[in-house]
Amino acid sequence: MSKFTKKVSANLSKALLVGVCSLGLAISAHAAPEKAAANATMTKSTPVFLGGGGEYPFSSAVRVGDTLYMSGQLGFKDGKLVEGGIEAETKQVLDNINGVLLQYGYKKSDLVKCMVMLTDINDFNAFNEVYKAELAKPYPVRSAFAVKDLAVGANVEVECIAAK
Repeated sequence: MSKFTKKVSANLSKALLVGVCSLGLAISAHAAPEKAAANATMTKSTPVFLGGGGEYPFSSAVRVGDTLYMSGQLGFKDGKLVEGGIEAETKQVLDNINGVLLQYGYKKSDLVKCMVMLTDINDFNAFNEVYKAELAKPYPVRSAFAVKDLAVGANVEVECIAAK
């Protein structure tokens, strides 16, 4: 075999090897089941900051894709904390949550997670009675815990996440 023939043969072998490897990579990249590929969506959503906190440094909500992350709500109505104890505050908190949801095109049934902060854990049962009356099954997942204090002397604060 001549030197030229050996060189051509070696180059063809390398080209063939590269081609086979490339074909193998292409096949394996497309070998995932169609169902998995149909369900896999790679989207990048830019956060949209909604509503200002007035004089306070926060947004009332942030939407990322179809998910709405809400700031904690207190029992404020007409610029002041409602009177009447934990039941009245809880009712107003949930009304305020509903207002934010509606403002941004969501509803209570879109809630997926709520976090409850109570200044007195002994208010847990009273809170739950109002919560059950205001929300319907299936309830969002939830955590609740006692805190030492809340802003403006509130007894309860609730923050939620909603998704469509």
